[in-house]
Amino acid sequence: MTALPRYAELERTAEGAPVAWGLWGDEDDIGRMHLITPEKAVEGARAVRKGAVFPLDIPIDLVDPAFFGRGSTRHVTEGHLGASEGEPSLGLDDKLDDFYLQSASQWDSLGHVGCAFDRYWNGRTTREVRGGRNTIDHVAARGIATRGVLVDVADLVTERGGPGASVPITADDLEAARRRAGAEVRSGDILVIHTGYVEWYARQAREVREQQADGDRITAVGLAHEEAVAEYVWDLGVAAIASDAPAAEVWPIEAGPGATPFGFLHRVLIGGLGLMLGELWNTGPLARDCAADGVHEFLLTSAPLHVPRGIGSPANALAVK
Repeated sequence: MTALPRYAELERTAEGAPVAWGLWGDEDDIGRMHLITPEKAVEGARAVRKGAVFPLDIPIDLVDPAFFGRGSTRHVTEGHLGASEGEPSLGLDDKLDDFYLQSASQWDSLGHVGCAFDRYWNGRTTREVRGGRNTIDHVAARGIATRGVLVDVADLVTERGGPGASVPITADDLEAARRRAGAEVRSGDILVIHTGYVEWYARQAREVREQQADGDRITAVGLAHEEAVAEYVWDLGVAAIASDAPAAEVWPIEAGPGATPFGFLHRVLIGGLGLMLGELWNTGPLARDCAADGVHEFLLTSAPLHVPRGIGSPANALAVK
């Protein structure tokens, strides 16, 4: 497909949600990841000028307690040949217990949230997703290498209450940040949004972290619950969005009459538009380097874990400038 329809041309569900189902065929499981072609990998590589590498994953134990009721990962080191913990050994192995694939810097696959009850990307049912449709292994088998573009909204977030508050980032905010950066966004790029959340979270006391971990009390910066955001993202042409916020969209979500479908953007972006979301990425060092040299484009690579029928994955992402 050489050109995508404009947002205004997309079909709608009975609830008014835009859907792009069937755009890449009835058997599609990766949605807008189709926009990342071999040519995009070359384009990303051409953005490398000085060889500076920015790992985009946070430490796997940084988020504690875990968000949204997920378990906390335990790291266990074991000695070879029956050596007990703490005893000298010739070699060591280790394992992660209670490891949630979306517990730190992560990707939400297209099997994470549906557009409607029992209707995921491309019209799949819950049973079909559990059986391996829309799951992260389809992306892991391809790998991700493309041009990335960073937009920095951290200053306006601070002005509006800080990243730990329910600060909505509008389409106008994103466009203004893009223009300030002088960054052109092209089809197949990944848009990386720096809000300041991860670095704010790392400074917080235990009581604040416990509040953030509580699904009923968490407040966090993110994309505004507005249709204009969905339209902007779709027409921008990006293959995916990643940010340092815990849910990419502003939290809490909105429910009740009049809030559907845009009160929970995951439903629209993932389930309707086939757009994977990256969350809790370590964007601070990259954002500061972009501000220092004025270059907001880079090679972005990511190697999701190849977990058959996986719903999400650690990002395993790098930005190279």
